[in-house]
This record gives sequence, C-alpha cells and structure tokens, in this order.
Amino acid sequence: MKIIDCHAHMAVPAQLPVFKAGLLSHRGAHGLKGKLPSDDEIHEALSRVEMAPWGHLECLDRAGVDMQMLSPRPFQLMHSEEPKPLVHAYVKMANDILARQVALYPDRFAGVGALPQTGDSPIEAALPELERCVSEHGFRGCLINPDPFENSGRKAPPMGDRYWYPLYEKLVELDVVGHIHSASSREPAREPYSLHFINEETTAVYGLCRSTVLEDFPDLKLLISHGGGAIPYQLGRFDATSVPRRGMDTSAATRFSTRLRKLYFDTVLYGREAIELLVKVVGPSQCLYGAEMPGVGSAVNPDTGETFDTILPFIRDMDFLSDADRAAIFGGNARRLFKLEA
Repeated sequence: MKIIDCHAHMAVPAQLPVFKAGLLSHRGAHGLKGKLPSDDEIHEALSRVEMAPWGHLECLDRAGVDMQMLSPRPFQLMHSEEPKPLVHAYVKMANDILARQVALYPDRFAGVGALPQTGDSPIEAALPELERCVSEHGFRGCLINPDPFENSGRKAPPMGDRYWYPLYEKLVELDVVGHIHSASSREPAREPYSLHFINEETTAVYGLCRSTVLEDFPDLKLLISHGGGAIPYQLGRFDATSVPRRGMDTSAATRFSTRLRKLYFDTVLYGREAIELLVKVVGPSQCLYGAEMPGVGSAVNPDTGETFDTILPFIRDMDFLSDADRAAIFGGNARRLFKLEA
C-alpha cells in the first residue's frame, strides 16, 4: 500500500530566501529575477536538518511515507506585499524551484503550485501562473489563500462569492486540485499565522457550504488544510442553521453537512482524537492522509518521544475503519484526486 502525504512543503535552498530579501529591500528596482539553485543545492536542502530531528527525505523514510504532494511554504508567499510585481516574481521563482525538486525526485514528490494572489487584484490575475504550473511543470493542483490581505484589516470576499468563480472554472478546466491553505498574518501578537490558518480555513469552508459553489461546479476538487479548521468540530451549530424551518421547503442538498461532505480534508491535526472525529464526521472517502512533514508538527512530543506528526499509527488504530477505508485515506483518495499513477 503506497502512502501519500497530501500536504507537504518544499525544502528551501538558500537562493529563495536570498531572492526574497532582495525583493523586499529594493522593491524590484534591481530586477525581478533570481538565480535558480543547482541540483546539488536542491539535494542539500532536502537533506538539511532544520524543522525536524532529521532532513526532509529522512523524515519520509523513517515515517514510511512513499510520496508527498509538495508546495511552497504558504506563510512565505507575502501576498499582501507591495508593489504587486514582487509577489508575482517570488511566487514564480518558488514554483520553478519546486518544479526542479519534483523533477529530481519524481517518485517521491508531485507538485502543487502557489498562486500570485494579491488582495486588490481580480483573481484572474493569478490564473496565468496556474496555467503555467500545470502546462509547463505538470503540477497537480495549486494552493488557494482565502485571505490574500494576510490579516491586515481588510477582508477578501467569502469563498462562495462570484469573485472566486474564474478560479473555480479554471481548476475544473485543468482538472487539478485547489488546496485551500491560508498564508501569513500581519497581526502575529493576536493571531500568529498558525492560528490564522485555522481561522481562515474555517471561514473558507463556511463560505463554500453556505453557497451554491459545489452545485455550480460539481467537478470542482477542493482540499481543505488542517482538518477543515474548526468546522468539523462545530458542525452541529452550522448544520442547524441550514435545515428547513416551519413553512420552508428546503432541499436536503442545501444542508450544510451535505455540502461539507463534498469537500476533501487532510489529517494535519497532530492529535488522535481530533483525527478520529474528522474521519467520523466527513467520512473516510473525504479524508487524505497529511502530516506536513517536516514542519510545525516535527517537534518531539515529550509525552511520547515521537514527533507530533507521527500520526500514521492513529489512523491504523481506528477500529471503526475497514481495510479499504484505511487504504483510501493513506493513498487511494490522493491518487484519485490528484490523478497519480498507482
């Protein structure tokens, strides 16, 4: 059984942060192109010990993970920076380096690109990069930031809004996955980016399930990060507002819970009980194993001596799952969703 981690971020060669620092200091005055790393520098980045006790590739080997869906690190994407060409330049370079990592390790990684989203721009401005990532690099999806203003006080439209429809149309046309994952936060004292991820992904799911997006785009494939934010754990509250009231004739298809189970969710939760609840609420057909390894969860849990992202045993131990259910969560759902070879 092939185990696929649907949510992982690239090991970053030094050229990318150097390029970013230059962009932020000269604001594009010295150009918008950077130097790509060599193959040896990419190999070194994947072996470097940084966020975990081991390098990226060793983490996968130790966990028994065969393949990862790899994307740029969202909190680095600086969607709210000005001027906007900086965002486009950084995202393009991040995607190009990601493509090199995937090309060097085609059996270990498949690409999920970043979009150059900016808060004041129509979503159409990000679509050429999506098309480039799919047509030139063969990426299987893209990250979608529901808050390109990055918690700066202004708000993006909810994800059921027509603002997002050109992106949904393009995802369906290209038959790739939209991976909803928020980015940085400009209010770290109150809402650091890890908390902002969860809050924005909660808001994104709410906007989708309170709209007709999933009826308007029945072939749309959306994967929600971090177990769907808070929604699966507060489902009763939101479902209660969607059921028929006296004198109303509401189709079961408009139930919040019905729409919720048309979305897909990763298991990047790092807690046994939380993962079990997610699987029970949305069903094993909608869950994809994800550990975001190495990452925030790669710290060693002093209670167990294992890293927090050692979550494969949690899924293996769920006695309410069949063998087919486990196989689907560990890799089958990802193969189907991302159109990966068996």
